[in-house]
Formats: sequence, C-alpha cells, structure tokens
Amino acid sequence: MEDWIIVVDDDPMNLRLASKIFGEAKMRASYFRSGKEMLDFLDGEKLPDLILLDVHMPDMDGFEVLSSLRANSSYEKVPVIFLTADDDIDTETRGLNAGASDFIKKPFAAKILLTRVRNTIALSRVQLDMERALAEQADRLYRVYIQVVMSMSMAIDAKDTYTNGHSSRVAMYSKMIASRAGYSAEALNDIYMMGLLHDVGKIGVPDEIINKPGKLTDDEFDIIKKHPVIGGDILKNISEFPELYKGARWHHERYDGKGYPDGLMGDEIPEVARIIAVADTYDAMTSKRSYRDPLPQDYVRSEFIKCKGTQFDPRFADIMIELIDEDTDYHMKEEK
Repeated sequence: MEDWIIVVDDDPMNLRLASKIFGEAKMRASYFRSGKEMLDFLDGEKLPDLILLDVHMPDMDGFEVLSSLRANSSYEKVPVIFLTADDDIDTETRGLNAGASDFIKKPFAAKILLTRVRNTIALSRVQLDMERALAEQADRLYRVYIQVVMSMSMAIDAKDTYTNGHSSRVAMYSKMIASRAGYSAEALNDIYMMGLLHDVGKIGVPDEIINKPGKLTDDEFDIIKKHPVIGGDILKNISEFPELYKGARWHHERYDGKGYPDGLMGDEIPEVARIIAVADTYDAMTSKRSYRDPLPQDYVRSEFIKCKGTQFDPRFADIMIELIDEDTDYHMKEEK
C-alpha cells in the first residue's frame, strides 16, 4: 500500500525541498500553498495517510486548518505533523493539545523528515487497527449480551402459560412510546432492555401462583406483588447498566401513588418505569388469558383515556392512544 502525504506550506522553497525528499524516497505526496487550498481539494473519500502542516501561514494558520480537519469526522483520525521554525514550548503545547501528532523543525533534514513521517504513519495504522479490533469485539459482546437477555426474558415468559412473548412485546411497545417521546437511539436501546427484563422478578414466584386459572387469594396476590422487588434486587447488581433495575422495580407504580411496591407518585416514578407501565398494561389487555381472549381495541383505548392521570402518566398514555388510533387493523396484540 502506497503512502500518501500532503504537505501544506506557503513557502515555495519548503515545498520544493519536501518534493525532492519524497521524490527520492519514492513516496507519493501532494503539495499546497495554503490550508484553504488543501481543504477545498479534500473530498472526504480518499484520505491521506499524513498531513505535514505549516504553523504560520496567511489567511488560515496551521491551528485553524487543524481545527477544521478535526471538526470533520472524515479527517479526525488523519495524523498531522506541524512544520515550524519556532523554538517555542507554548507553540508545541498548543499544537499537541489541538491534536497534532508531532512537530518537525524547519529547515528540515531529509532523514529526520522521512523517519518522523514513516513512524507516525505506522503508529497511526496500528492505532486504527486496534480501534477496529476493539469495536468488533465490543460488537460481538453486545450481540452475546442481547442473546442472553432475550433468552432470559423467554425463560421468564415460559413460567406463565398465557404470557408467551409478553416481555418482548412490552419491550417493543416501550421502545415505540419512548421514540415518540423523543428519546435518543441509545436511550431507546436501553429502554428496550428494561422492557425485556421488567418481569425478571417472577423467577421468585411459584409457578402454581403464576398459572392459577382462578382468582388469587390475598396471600397469593401479596406474593405476586413481591416480583418487582425481587427483579429490582437482581438487576441492581449489574454495575455496567446502573439504570437497568428501574423498570423491574417500579413498573407497577401508579401515577396517583396507589401502586406498589413503594407507593411512588407522579414524577417520583422514574420515567422509564412510567413508560413500561403503559406498555405492560397494554399488552396485558391485548393478550389471551385463560379466562378471556384479547380485549376489544375500543375497550383498551377507553381504559387508557379513563386511567390517564390516575394509573398512567398522561403524556405516555396519550402516546399509547395515538398508537392505538393508528393501528386501524388491530395488529398490536398477541398473535394467535
């Protein structure tokens, strides 16, 4: 692979000297009399391996040119070596802080110039290779993490004969609501994870209670009500995702303070839990149970209108109503 160097200097003599040195070394180089001329030339696709940039130039000095390069994502990783006749620590410090890789004093000697250029290009390539390798490893770990979370959510749902796919649907509905509420892409991924694991505490609830076809006794319902605490305690131990437990712990809180386990009210309830509460209730109403089929869409809509401001945060209830109104064929429910 042929190295491509760009040299920017307003002094023609320095450009001629650089041309002679790189020509004899059989290295490809392009030459510009100003930073603006170079910036106009660059197209964002073919990247130079290194830029040699004069510090003191008319119109745009080297610092301004470097700032323009670093502001463009295409060129932020291209190494830049400053060329300067200054013997000034402040200039070097400023340049290194701005993102320069090195300094070469003018007038430059051929051996020093070539050694610095080759070493800087080699180091830059090693750094880029390491970054790519780390990114690939991080991507692989994230895929494994997603698969583990999905498997866990399926294991939770498998405890209940009548909630097959419940966690994945709650995760999807939560993400849809959060998207309309203006959440960032990263935050949407987080709330999807929280939705998948919101019922993880049901691991600690006996199967015979979860699958009881009739009405629960008060004692049985008290056991069911413990699952948010159990889930919160399980997920709170995941230090790399400190917010993860909030959906599990507080998705059964009510906006009017009459929910459980902590009786939180209004904005005391974490926003993600308020979103998941809407999604969880929607899926409960639109899924088949031992004693009924999915409820009619009109009824589900009326419940969100009736419970807006009491059970649900009005903002997220309104978004859910919008989604219902747009689902004219009633696709958002458990598949048969």
